[in-house]
Amino acid sequence: MSPRAFWSPFWAGIGLGLALFLTFVLTGHGLGASGFFTRLTADLGQWVAPELTSNNRYLGDYLSTGSPLQAWITWEIVGAFVGALVAALSSHRFRPQIERGPSSGVTSRVLMALLGGILTGLGARLARGCTSGLGLSGGAALAVGGFVFLICFFVAGFAFSLIVRRFWQ
Repeated sequence: MSPRAFWSPFWAGIGLGLALFLTFVLTGHGLGASGFFTRLTADLGQWVAPELTSNNRYLGDYLSTGSPLQAWITWEIVGAFVGALVAALSSHRFRPQIERGPSSGVTSRVLMALLGGILTGLGARLARGCTSGLGLSGGAALAVGGFVFLICFFVAGFAFSLIVRRFWQ
C-alpha cells in the first residue's frame, strides 16, 4: 500500500489547537513534554540514590507528587506515543528509517540528531519548559515569555541551520 497524503497544515493546526484546549480542560496544564524526562530522572535517581535525590532541590520537587503513574505528564507522553503510532500505522507511513541528505552518512546524521536533542533538552531545562510547554501553552495563555521564546527558538533554529545545511546538500 502506498502512503496516504499528509494532513493539510490548516487541519493539523486545528487538531493541535483542540488537543491543547482539551489538555488545559482535562488536566489543568498545557502541553509539555520535557518535564516528563526530568520526572523520569528523579524517579531513577530515587531508585539509585534515594536520600541524595530527595534532598536535591531540583529533583526532589518531582518526587512529591507520588507515583509516576499519577502524574498527568506521564499520560500525556503515553498518549503522544500511542497517537503517533496509530497515525503512522493508519497512514501506512510506519517504517524504521534515518532521513538524511545525500552528502551525509548515517553516523553523522545520528550524531547531529543526538547533538541537537541534547542541546534542545538542555535549553528546555534551563528555560523550565520545552517548545510545546513554553511556545504553545505559553502562547495560548498569551504569556509574553511564550512569544519571546518562540521568536528566539525560530531565530536560533535558522542560525543553526546555516551551520549544518551542508549535511543536507
